[in-house]
Amino acid sequence: MDNQIKEFPEGMVPLGNSEFQFSCHPGVDCFTVCCRNVDMILYPYDIIRLKQALGMDSEEFLRAYSVLDKGDNPYFPTVKLKLTEDDDKACPFLKLTGCSVYNDRPSACRTYPLERAVDRSTVGSINAEYYFLTQHPYCHGHNEDNCQTVNRWIRNQKLIDYNTMNELWAEIDTVFSQNPWKGEGFAGEKQQLAFMACYNIDGFRRFAEQHKLLKQFKLDKDFKKRIAKEDGELLKFSFQWLKLILTGKSSLLSK
Repeated sequence: MDNQIKEFPEGMVPLGNSEFQFSCHPGVDCFTVCCRNVDMILYPYDIIRLKQALGMDSEEFLRAYSVLDKGDNPYFPTVKLKLTEDDDKACPFLKLTGCSVYNDRPSACRTYPLERAVDRSTVGSINAEYYFLTQHPYCHGHNEDNCQTVNRWIRNQKLIDYNTMNELWAEIDTVFSQNPWKGEGFAGEKQQLAFMACYNIDGFRRFAEQHKLLKQFKLDKDFKKRIAKEDGELLKFSFQWLKLILTGKSSLLSK
């Protein structure tokens, strides 16, 4: 959960500063059960981290490890993790010893057993975020004697970068939900371009170099240097560029 809320889901109470018990490690008898039959959305920054960990081009990663699905946004596809095709239906990165991409695992894996919701209903103010505790019968990590708080969990799971990038993604996904490609039909030129800019960061880097996109805007020198070295920084640029071509409004115009 990482979308706009106007009221809390039924039966769920924000944790706030409350403590909760949870720990996941090989000694827990349910270890890796949650890595099977998982219905996991991959966000753009998830793909960047995973393809880097695997040493793959983002286009190659998408072909090998993702599937497109119809999600909450009726005008833009949702990218999900492709599970193994055997009876196990496991995450493709699951090994006998556990997660093989643990340091670069997706935000959903890092956040669990918490769910995050963001209130974007108040225009012009800082978005408020809330965390809720989830409990699935198969997960025995809640029985571990390990006290946590939301802030401690965010810190330990290194979620800050993921949350920041997912916030930026949520903003551009909101633009997509307003159907900015009316008249193009399904998978039209702009929609395909938007998909590349969001999910295929290596393809977008090649596109940006071919069309000299960075030279079209007055960008800070430090930002340009970071873009050249870091896919995450290029993703920030791509989101703003998409806002510009789809809405005519973007922070790029103020550079």
